[in-house]
Amino acid sequence: MFLALVVALVYINQVLVTVYLLRVHGGDTSFIARYVPEGWFALEDGPSMRSFAAHFPEPALLAPSLLRVPGFLELPFGLLSYMTVLRWLDRGLYRRLATSWTVWAASLSYTFSFCVVEWVLHTPYTVDDIIIRACSGLVTPLLIQWLARQDTDAPTVSSLPQMLLFAVSVWALGQLVLTVYDTALLYNLGHLGGRLPGAIVTAVILVAARWRAARTPQGGEPGLASASIGTGLRWALALFLIPALAVRYGVNFGTPLIAGLAGLLICAAGAVHALREGLAGAGRRRTILWAAQIAAASLTGGAAGTAAVLLVTDTYYEAGVLRAAALCFAVAVAVCALTDRWIDRRSAAPPETAVPEV
Repeated sequence: MFLALVVALVYINQVLVTVYLLRVHGGDTSFIARYVPEGWFALEDGPSMRSFAAHFPEPALLAPSLLRVPGFLELPFGLLSYMTVLRWLDRGLYRRLATSWTVWAASLSYTFSFCVVEWVLHTPYTVDDIIIRACSGLVTPLLIQWLARQDTDAPTVSSLPQMLLFAVSVWALGQLVLTVYDTALLYNLGHLGGRLPGAIVTAVILVAARWRAARTPQGGEPGLASASIGTGLRWALALFLIPALAVRYGVNFGTPLIAGLAGLLICAAGAVHALREGLAGAGRRRTILWAAQIAAASLTGGAAGTAAVLLVTDTYYEAGVLRAAALCFAVAVAVCALTDRWIDRRSAAPPETAVPEV
């Protein structure tokens, strides 16, 4: 609900930015576009927008809508998106993180990353933006903590259907987040017409997936490999919460190797926790079978994710990473669940007895 409200405010502000640029600067964005990378400020300046702008009173008062207002909204947009994913996966984990010091650490990390980028892309509004982002960094954790305290508990996502619906939901939400970034936070409202049909389809998929997830029964306890995948994912998401934005901007601002290594270290830490918790009490034979399951899941999931990247050309690399991660996860979970069932069925089968000779 609040994430949708933030998105609505982002687009309302983008319309106001367009009005300001059309009326006050005659649609010329060169005065500000020269400070930012190529690919920003594709204005929507069709007849409807120009007509709306022409009748808007006192457009000069809309100056703060340029860079300043988005500077306040970008942090809640990013953190609420991440918290939504956590909530879908594990309501208890979401509430523990959202009501602890972790959300304040994440807000500090994200705000620092935003401010560094503001300083690198120095504009006439940089000092204003840094002050505004600092204010947002104080308000956003309070909002998230208040929302978490109003929430109720729910079973952890663990069954194969729930995990697959989770993967679809995360992919769809990520696609919509990328659409908002491109068309609004990069001031490219002119791209919205081309991206709107795809965004509508993605939104329908997201709503359908969440509707189905709410009506999918929990099922029995997951098998050993499936439980390990879920445990590793929960640990990885919890560990990745604080450095997420720094890793993401590291790819764009000259440190892709460091960003990649940081991401791998976080995944490795999640895997270690999954290994320690999942194999506690497992016998030698079951541990060997578990290792074979994880290897098979990693190979098939990795192959599916690689194909998802190579077969489609993306405007933004994040779209390819998102698609690959979602497909890799879905395939890996399916392999683990199917092999868990086969192993459990074999283990439960009574031993064959020899037929006595007559």
